[in-house]
Amino acid sequence: MLVVRKPGLVDEPVDVAVGAFDEPVDGSRFAAAAADLATAVDRLAAAAPAVVADGATVVALVRQAQRLAAVVATAAASFDRSGAWGTDGARSATAWIATRCRLPAGDVRRALRLGRAADVLPVAAGAWLAGAIGARHVEALAELCNDRTAGSLARDEALLVEHAGSLSYPGFRRSCAYWSQHADPDGCEEGDLRRRSRRAVSLHQTFDGVWIGQMTLDPISGAIVGGELDRIERRMFEDDLAEARNRLRCGAPGGGDLRRTTAQRRADALVEMATRSRAVLEGARRPGPLFSVLVDFETLHGRICELADGTVLAPGALVPWLTQADVERAVLRPGRRVEVGAASRFFTGATRRAIELRDRTCAHPFCDQPATTCQVDHIVPWALGGPTTQDNGRLLCGYHNRQRNQRPPPEPG
Repeated sequence: MLVVRKPGLVDEPVDVAVGAFDEPVDGSRFAAAAADLATAVDRLAAAAPAVVADGATVVALVRQAQRLAAVVATAAASFDRSGAWGTDGARSATAWIATRCRLPAGDVRRALRLGRAADVLPVAAGAWLAGAIGARHVEALAELCNDRTAGSLARDEALLVEHAGSLSYPGFRRSCAYWSQHADPDGCEEGDLRRRSRRAVSLHQTFDGVWIGQMTLDPISGAIVGGELDRIERRMFEDDLAEARNRLRCGAPGGGDLRRTTAQRRADALVEMATRSRAVLEGARRPGPLFSVLVDFETLHGRICELADGTVLAPGALVPWLTQADVERAVLRPGRRVEVGAASRFFTGATRRAIELRDRTCAHPFCDQPATTCQVDHIVPWALGGPTTQDNGRLLCGYHNRQRNQRPPPEPG
């Protein structure tokens, strides 16, 4: 039972209680437990939001919501198997629940899938019912299960659930992707070919002259197009910001003061990309993608193949690009590969690049801004004698680097 008490804020404590039965219960006892749950939720709903607004209470409520979602999903799956929905003339449990609860059928189907997945993922189901993981984790694990991986998944389920409970969600998805590459290498390569075969761009003009379109790209092609689009858009944002400062004579204009929205800048950036491609001379050297080969324990211990944004790739996805790619080797060892002297003020060249490859994202534990938008910051400040070395450098986005002047970022847990 979890009890959340807020003495001193209200006359009566607010309790969140979810009972766990150690023995089978009959319908009447379960109905009483459901009534107790409803009463607890009623008390929470009636309380002022500030009563339950502290971080510890929010985390506790989220965990209980995860547990309740697990109970609902497994109960719905059991109801589906029972066939009791047919007595009312419904064609399926999805139709019965969607009608009775006035829910979208897609939401009901997803809950049923998760409930069925819990039947074949006992460790994950137990962690979900305990509130240690959420529905998205169970969904990701269910995606790993097929005829080729069933045995390996049964063996490694506990390890993957441990990753779900200890890693960030993106980190957990990367862990699942790498596990899948080991357990089903052929399936991963086939999946990459399917993703690439889905590439398509549609662009057509409407009757009033407006152009509309849609784009589907594989991970590598999408990273190339998206990266360049973001780079040009950032330059345009800096121009818009400077223009707003000059026009308004203020140091920090708001988003509404800029002459273009983000969507408008991205549209203009796409036009700029097309304009620049037309300006390239025939036969000019095309810029190639940069492959960074990380030579560290992870490389020697097992495969690692992912884009800068963390998207995991099958090794075969790189083959079409090898003849046009630039390759850099990064040996990540403390105190090595330093291009500038330790007395230099700024991180540049190979030193900066090594930190970008090592950290990948903003070092603040509540941020995942990519290296391309981050600054390299001294851990021990330069003003206090901190050297400009890899060991004393870390990536911080602009927001958290500015925040550091007021409150140092917490050390990674």
